Amino acid sequence: MSTLDGIAGWAVELMEALGGVGVALLIAIENLFPPIPSEIILPLAGFTASLGTKFSLVEAIIWATIGSVVGAWALYGVARVFGRERTRAVFEWLPLVKIDDVDRTEEWFHKHDQSTVFFGRMLPIFRSLISLPAGVIKMNFLKFTLLTAAGSAIWNIVLVGAGYLLGENWHLVEQYVGVLSKIVLAVILIALAWWIIRRLRQNK
Repeated sequence: MSTLDGIAGWAVELMEALGGVGVALLIAIENLFPPIPSEIILPLAGFTASLGTKFSLVEAIIWATIGSVVGAWALYGVARVFGRERTRAVFEWLPLVKIDDVDRTEEWFHKHDQSTVFFGRMLPIFRSLISLPAGVIKMNFLKFTLLTAAGSAIWNIVLVGAGYLLGENWHLVEQYVGVLSKIVLAVILIALAWWIIRRLRQNK
């Protein structure tokens, strides 16, 4: 493990120094700064657990889930303080965006907030961002916490467990999840392009 560099090397050093708390801290940071990918941190935590020197598999999953919830709380809190009216003002300022778009999105999220938060925690890119609309609409905090913990726990079990089973080949998890991330990003970009084209035609 000492030959690892970059994010992986830094993550291992933190986990070796802080144990399970290091796992929680890394995942909390990953929620706040998505460029730090969970597809690296979680399998590494599983690999570290397989060595049996710092924490067990169950401890790794528990600490990772705690970190997920704490990171989600931070984003939820920021969005809640920023508020609905400021958010609407920002969207009104954006080109091509109509206030009706914001209203429809808000209405949709109100109707599907529980499933969106739960399943969103298991999707790359959306994992962190889903806390923002939940905070803006002031989703019930306890409900948000429980759904975030449940969805995050499933994600963590899969990735930490895979790293635990693969051992030194933990990086294979990153490759497969990386493919999923690219698919999700492609879907987002296609949907955005379709929306822009449709709106430009409507404006004409």
